[in-house]
Amino acid sequence: MAPLEIIFITSALLAGTRAAGPQPLRVTTIKEEPYVMSKGSELEGFCIDLLSALSKKLDFKYDVHMVKDGRYGTTDDSGNWNGMIGEVVRGEADIAVAPLTLTAKREEAVDMTKPYMQTGISFILRKGLASEDSHFLSLLHIFSTEMWISVLVAYLLTSVCIFLVARISPCEWKQPEKEQNSFPLSHSFWYTVGALTLQGVGPHPKALSGRVITAIWWLFSLVLLACYFANLSSWLRSDNEQLSFKSFEDLANQNLIEYGTIKDSSTFTFFKNSNNPTYHRIYEHIKKAQSYSLSAEEGIRKAQKGNYAFIGESVFLDLAVARYCNLTRAPEIISMRGYSIAAPLGSPLIKNLSVAILRLSESGELDYLHSKWWVSSCLANNGKSSPLKPASLKGIFLILALGLGLGLFIALMELASKSRNIANTQQKSCCSVFSAELSQRFRGGEVTKPGSSDKNKA
Repeated sequence: MAPLEIIFITSALLAGTRAAGPQPLRVTTIKEEPYVMSKGSELEGFCIDLLSALSKKLDFKYDVHMVKDGRYGTTDDSGNWNGMIGEVVRGEADIAVAPLTLTAKREEAVDMTKPYMQTGISFILRKGLASEDSHFLSLLHIFSTEMWISVLVAYLLTSVCIFLVARISPCEWKQPEKEQNSFPLSHSFWYTVGALTLQGVGPHPKALSGRVITAIWWLFSLVLLACYFANLSSWLRSDNEQLSFKSFEDLANQNLIEYGTIKDSSTFTFFKNSNNPTYHRIYEHIKKAQSYSLSAEEGIRKAQKGNYAFIGESVFLDLAVARYCNLTRAPEIISMRGYSIAAPLGSPLIKNLSVAILRLSESGELDYLHSKWWVSSCLANNGKSSPLKPASLKGIFLILALGLGLGLFIALMELASKSRNIANTQQKSCCSVFSAELSQRFRGGEVTKPGSSDKNKA
């Protein structure tokens, strides 16, 4: 064949390749909720959304197929890899996108990207296992310290204001020189307590000023008690949902509930090979009690029935907690690990995929995808209720302060009206009569009568 013919054929082949464009990446994956799920003839899930976001970042096309043997990837007795890792090793797939745990053994067979999700080992329990650290004064924790101080100050001020208006108002105490006041300081305090506990304590104020203050105090008491009992209900409910077992050490040091994991799983292998005494005790207990679960679904069912703690990967447990509102996950997570994308050894895709994953993480897109597929179906907030603070009821405190001020003002106006009538009758200064009346009501003794000073001089 002539050289020109060879060049022509080569050029034609290159032109055809350019016209065809880059081939789509062959992606192997496995069905697992919520990473990859079927929706009719299409696929959806976290990994599908992640793959779509990566393709937009790096501008590539892809074809997704399910792994033939339904496995993630382990070695058999002859040392050959199966599952998704095996397909990547044999060249049957360009990348594997699934919840593949990044391990040293897999890293020797394939290249793996930076983790796109962090997970670890934790355990779930049914709610309702009450905490043992409750104490007898827990009812006081419904209100914060500032709230209790504010209520005490409001109580003292209201009692003193009732005492003051009962002495100042002539409608309440018409003849201070002859009558005994119905609201001494002791009865004023007792009357306010009776109103706060929704118990009627007589006698009741007769003057408008006293009735204004007591009406405002009754309103304040109703709102305060309503908030207390509403917070009490939430407090008791969250207190019952509080975990008594918050760590693996708590789990290992008790014999009240059973615990276990999936037999021969990576979680079981971790406890088996661990040199930590606590973790090894957990392994020995699971092995002795034969408290295995055949699958994750069975472990969740056991945990829902109660008196069983299911140990597994925290990401999967979080999904179970989001779906089943009677379960809660312990806060401790051990043996942190990551989920990564696998590609053949030496593949140039790994560097670009790792950079794209980091950019998705920095922009918050990975957090958005996690919140999208791990959305909780539980309506209520299961966290511990925080104590109620005065700022939450500042409106009712303001109304009480205005009511106290209005009551005192009305009492002074009532006394001023009486003093003006007396001053007009006796041709005296209204201010002097007002001062004398006010002094009489707080000091006792007779009101100074006109002309008495002249008789004393004589």
